[in-house]
Amino acid sequence: MNSPFRLILREGWHSRLNAALTLLALTGAVAMLTAVHLLTAAAERETRRVVRDLGFNLRILPKETDPERFFLVGHSEHTMPAEAVNRMAAGAGTFITFNHLTPVLERRIQVGGHECLLTGLGDTVVGPGEKKQPMGFRIAPGTAHVGSVLAERLGLKTGGILEVAGRSLRVERILVEAGTEEDVRLYTALSDAQAALALPGRISEIKAIDCLCLTADQDPLPKIREALSRLLPEARVIQMRTLADARAKQRQASERVSAFAVPMTLVVSAVWILVLAVLNVRQRRVEIGLWRALGTGSSRIAALFLGKAAVLGGVGGILGYALGTLVALHWGVALFPVTASSLKSDPTLMLPALGLTPLFAAAASFLPAMMAVAQDPAETLRTDG
Repeated sequence: MNSPFRLILREGWHSRLNAALTLLALTGAVAMLTAVHLLTAAAERETRRVVRDLGFNLRILPKETDPERFFLVGHSEHTMPAEAVNRMAAGAGTFITFNHLTPVLERRIQVGGHECLLTGLGDTVVGPGEKKQPMGFRIAPGTAHVGSVLAERLGLKTGGILEVAGRSLRVERILVEAGTEEDVRLYTALSDAQAALALPGRISEIKAIDCLCLTADQDPLPKIREALSRLLPEARVIQMRTLADARAKQRQASERVSAFAVPMTLVVSAVWILVLAVLNVRQRRVEIGLWRALGTGSSRIAALFLGKAAVLGGVGGILGYALGTLVALHWGVALFPVTASSLKSDPTLMLPALGLTPLFAAAASFLPAMMAVAQDPAETLRTDG
């Protein structure tokens, strides 16, 4: 007597065109889902990196800061303890996620007879367990990055020496002309700015990026302010709305693509498999009637059709995972050049591909299988005759 598995293989070979089309549908579905998963993850990384380069969208200031004065001057004229950035990083995950926390001390000063905006940058601080690339550039103590207009006025060149409040700083870099206040900005390490301004252990603000995954109609600012009131009651926050909206729109666009592609792929594949299974049952009505007339049980006939679907699902899962991974790795490099090096296969997708695809194929074939076992063999043979 033939084993059930051998019968399933013989059944697949007997209806090989139908089986091939079913396998094609399953392979395509798994390949599409695998590629969508990998490319969506790549798109999220690319989006985070690209919008990160737009700049900080949160400025956490001392509570005494007058917003009107802040917007007129461009920086806070008050200070707060530098350790506030560590408190914010330590508690960020409890209430809200902030990325790239950077302590800053800014003041307008005279250098060589010219007014400039002195900006001391501290090292980027992250929360426990986080690994983030610092935004912008890191400035080593004893060095300075000088805006293009300021460098021209002072006659500075890379490698030259600049005197700031009695301290000698080596010019490490002349910044490219930006057409903004950056051209008259003097960047130093935070410790150098604190020493030059006689403000040890003080900062004028913390620059950050918020990571709130809200819908387009939600305003994140109330949640940010509520979280900040718990973490830093001595501070206030100003959100750069244009940058925040740009980040949110980029992220939501990526999410919408994934939300559309996944269910659409599943629906199209399920309908395809269902139609093929129905056609297979209809084409073999007489054969099924003979089986039933010869005493083959309903459960055995149903197991034959469902078993074939499950076997094809297993093969389709393997082929689809491999094909989807190859497609994602090939096209992802061109689609996401900034984070192309992070694009790689995801072995964790193999288990769902092998475990869920046979179940999906069997579920899509369930109704046609029930149609097969529900046929009256006498009526089927009489109709055929």
